[in-house]
Amino acid sequence: MTRPARLAVGVVSAGRVGSVLGAALARAGHTVVAASGISAASLARAERLLPGVPLLPPDEVIAAADLVLLAVPDDALADLVAGLAATGNWRPGQIVIHTSGSHGVDVLRPAADAGALALALHPVMTFTGRPEDLQRMAACSVGVTAPPGDEAAWNVGEALTVEMGGEAVRVPEAARPLYHAALAHGANHLVTLVADCLELLDGAGIPNGERMLGPLLSAALDNALRHGDRALTGPVARGDAGTVRKHLAVLGAEAPDVRPCYTALAKRTAARASAAGLLGPDAAAEITELLEGPDEP
Repeated sequence: MTRPARLAVGVVSAGRVGSVLGAALARAGHTVVAASGISAASLARAERLLPGVPLLPPDEVIAAADLVLLAVPDDALADLVAGLAATGNWRPGQIVIHTSGSHGVDVLRPAADAGALALALHPVMTFTGRPEDLQRMAACSVGVTAPPGDEAAWNVGEALTVEMGGEAVRVPEAARPLYHAALAHGANHLVTLVADCLELLDGAGIPNGERMLGPLLSAALDNALRHGDRALTGPVARGDAGTVRKHLAVLGAEAPDVRPCYTALAKRTAARASAAGLLGPDAAAEITELLEGPDEP
């Protein structure tokens, strides 16, 4: 794999992802020459992870950079790229990378039409914007998308990923939306699920719920990654309709906002357990009928 030449890097903007990837590129030997950031949080992250890097408007960041890292929200990306193209900011020979998970390289077409090399590098990791995030890159996959058929561009994306410490995984343009939905469904909803569980334990008067949940959920995650559906346990997978009925009743009474989520996940669990042969037809039918009953027990 060809090692990219030392590059002048511009970061737009110094959010949690941009500041960390900018620091990772600097650690690999590139030079971060400018970054953009407005909020107090962005300024603090830049000071921690990109010390001494001047903070400039986006157009000035791009003018100074050989490699432009666009780490802006998904919905802001298209307008930003098009707007910068309309004012003539992109130039031939630049490398333009965005970090969005849901977009491929089509969103960068205005920059590519101006002669820039367009790449999408999405780190499959949640970052806080703190120095310890650099260590997370060592165990991080990066979804790489390059223009179809341009093997040299794919190689550049993969080489930059390796330099930052990540593991490159090729994600075709057409696969990008489903790829990102899978990651968001797991990571984002996991946080929601855990937070709900902690609130339920607190409501039950159980102190230090995180200490109780930590080992349980860590083991469940490890088992799921290793064994898939065979890791399913609990009352739904066992067909314990009486226990599920109790859960629905207490959640309806004590946590009605959580009950619909429990029901939806229990339905999906029953379907997967049934398909995996863990839950017999009669038990599956009983559980499903119970879960499809009225919202209020």
